[in-house]
Amino acid sequence: MPFKSLHIIEPILKSLKEEGYTTPTPIQQQAIPIVLKGTDLLGCAQTGTGKTAAFAIPILQLLSATHAHDRKRKIRSLIVTPTRELAIQIGESFNAYGRHTGLKSTVIFGGVNQNPQTNALKQGVDILVATPGRLLDLMQQGYISLHDIEIFVLDEADRMLDMGFIHDVKKLLAALPKKRQSLFFSATMPPEIVKLASTILHHPSKVEVTPSATTVDTINQKVFFVDKVNKYALLLDVLQDENIKTALVFTRTKHGADKVVKLLLKNHIRAEAIHGNKAQNARQRALSNFKAQTTRVLVATDIAARGIDVDDLEFVINFEMPNIPETYVHRIGRTGRAGANGTAYSFCDAEEKAFLRDIEKLIQKKIPVVDNHPYPLTNHNPEPAPKHQQGQRRPMHSRPKQSHTGGNQSRWSGRQRSTAR
Repeated sequence: MPFKSLHIIEPILKSLKEEGYTTPTPIQQQAIPIVLKGTDLLGCAQTGTGKTAAFAIPILQLLSATHAHDRKRKIRSLIVTPTRELAIQIGESFNAYGRHTGLKSTVIFGGVNQNPQTNALKQGVDILVATPGRLLDLMQQGYISLHDIEIFVLDEADRMLDMGFIHDVKKLLAALPKKRQSLFFSATMPPEIVKLASTILHHPSKVEVTPSATTVDTINQKVFFVDKVNKYALLLDVLQDENIKTALVFTRTKHGADKVVKLLLKNHIRAEAIHGNKAQNARQRALSNFKAQTTRVLVATDIAARGIDVDDLEFVINFEMPNIPETYVHRIGRTGRAGANGTAYSFCDAEEKAFLRDIEKLIQKKIPVVDNHPYPLTNHNPEPAPKHQQGQRRPMHSRPKQSHTGGNQSRWSGRQRSTAR
């Protein structure tokens, strides 16, 4: 099914062709006709399904129908998203798809000087992409009015709640016109998200594509059983594979991300971290370097990584297994996007086996095990560490000796074990 079959106007079709897009993804096929009818939409879709275009394309078309080039621009569509990275990427999509429509969009977010943003607002915009904090701040200063909003989008609603933005969202809802079209997107639909959606949407149509309990079939998933103290050595060993041009590595904590970066830099592998303790400018710079492949490894925590959208990313590595099964799906969904191939490696120590079981139960499949790597798990049933010791380094004397499994070790063979930890 080509985009033309969705009755998309010629200026947008021209832009899509210039971007190299010819066939809509499943969520675009379902969502675009619904939005074009003016119906509210509840979309359950994880990252990598083409969700942004599913709302950006019809919004551009609806606003183009009543767009007058000589009138003073008012904000007619508002897209609210939790992170700066997501906001920038959504803004780039609107600019790309709408370059021939005459519509103007801008992006606002916190952590930077507001003057360039307020100058853009003063010149008038049709579409505003914003993070909640800066949006409320500029509303209070009188730079933004939501009285003319025709289409409202709340994107990544579950992550919005995770990051504590629920009160900001409620303030925004109170400022929006009662008569509007609302689009609500979330990767998961726990009860609190369903409740929030019910306060925003009016008789919505529901679209659910690649539900959170399934993983993209094209992703090649592998698990490495490894002792916790050997994960760093295993990561260095895996990264010897020259086919891994770039890799997105996940840790559970900010401290863990910084520690992995320190190890990689020490071993002459260009790496940067992206997490909540990093300044907004530093996070965006790290992401830009990763996209440009000047940084080979980007190490991220889950909240920060929600905004990572990198074309043709082939490798995701779970340095630590997530303790929430749905998080695994979100992580590996950064690769294998829009039908492309991808590989997800997971490093699982004995204490994380329960997390792996939960993940396999959720995705309803067993993840193949790589058992011929040089750092196989030797301590299979360690006693769980007391709460006050969890996350502490295991004593040096408990570190297992390297296991030699013979000559069939694929690309992980022949490597001297690193002592970096």
